[in-house]
Amino acid sequence: MRRLLLTLLLATASAQQSATHPWPTNDGSIDLANFRFGTGETLPTLHLHYLTLGIPHTNAAGHTDNAVLLLHGTGGNAGSLQNPIFSNVLFGPGQPLDITKYFLILPDDIGHGQSSKPSDGLHAHFPAYDYDDMVRSQKLMLDSMKVDHLRLILGTSMGCMQSFVWGETYPGFADALAPFACLPVPIAGRNREWRYMAIKAIQSDPTYLGGEYKAEPNEGLTFANDLLLLAGGAPLQLQKNYPTRPAVEKYVDASIARSDAVTDANNMIFYLNASRNYDPSASLAKITVPVLWINSADDFINPPELGIAQRMVSQMPHARFVLIPISDATRGHGTHTAAALWKDELAQLMAESATH
Repeated sequence: MRRLLLTLLLATASAQQSATHPWPTNDGSIDLANFRFGTGETLPTLHLHYLTLGIPHTNAAGHTDNAVLLLHGTGGNAGSLQNPIFSNVLFGPGQPLDITKYFLILPDDIGHGQSSKPSDGLHAHFPAYDYDDMVRSQKLMLDSMKVDHLRLILGTSMGCMQSFVWGETYPGFADALAPFACLPVPIAGRNREWRYMAIKAIQSDPTYLGGEYKAEPNEGLTFANDLLLLAGGAPLQLQKNYPTRPAVEKYVDASIARSDAVTDANNMIFYLNASRNYDPSASLAKITVPVLWINSADDFINPPELGIAQRMVSQMPHARFVLIPISDATRGHGTHTAAALWKDELAQLMAESATH
């Protein structure tokens, strides 16, 4: 039966290039009763939604041995890492995260996608969640799925930071970690600056009304989305793709219109502020499994000139830091999703951690 299911998955994956939504995902969800947040606040029901690809496998000892947790970035959702520049490179036959071999789990984090979030009704009164809450809820989600071990945790941006939190909160639960596009230190300096500016822009909009707006506070929301677009941009790509003033202004207007149409102001405030107390720096030594940590040299959010990664990587005994140099292929902060640039590094991590 397992061979038949894998054959069917393989056949589906082989057609994925031409499909709009190519991957044969399965939906799942769990309701956690009386979930208590780090602030002491509680929700009577915390709803968590997730997608899966592939089939779980247990080893002779009865433990899951092929589950991979894929964690999206701020403002994303369970579908974010189905982006073709990520999934088409990694999920197919013979690729590092081949869905006929691995059981991929893609959650909607708290505050995102179809999971519980401020826009569901509590608005600004939603519990002030943080990354610790997110990781703890992910662990409870896995418990409900009977997944007692992970082959890999791969996280991008916010998911990158959660990967470090996972590694020190649940040491050894995953065979390996792949944090892409972040730093394991408090969100400060320019990184907190743009987040704080975005939050204040929304809250200062006269139509925000303390979070009880009747329509989106467009002036504040647009400014916040402007900042996110700027922070995620890649100078080389922007200069190449939009070499004239009219071209770049058309790109900005179209991009912000798309973002404004799908962004809820309260949701944005909460997910930007979720990083406020993030700081895994003191406990990195607890992470003893192999770690592949990758940043890009043109990342505005995690600029390499700070030298933080080069100093911190030695605190984890089996960690390797890779700084991808700027090229015509890098995408600034978004390089974390451009899997062709680092696929071989991931394949090496999977091989190394198989015998760890």
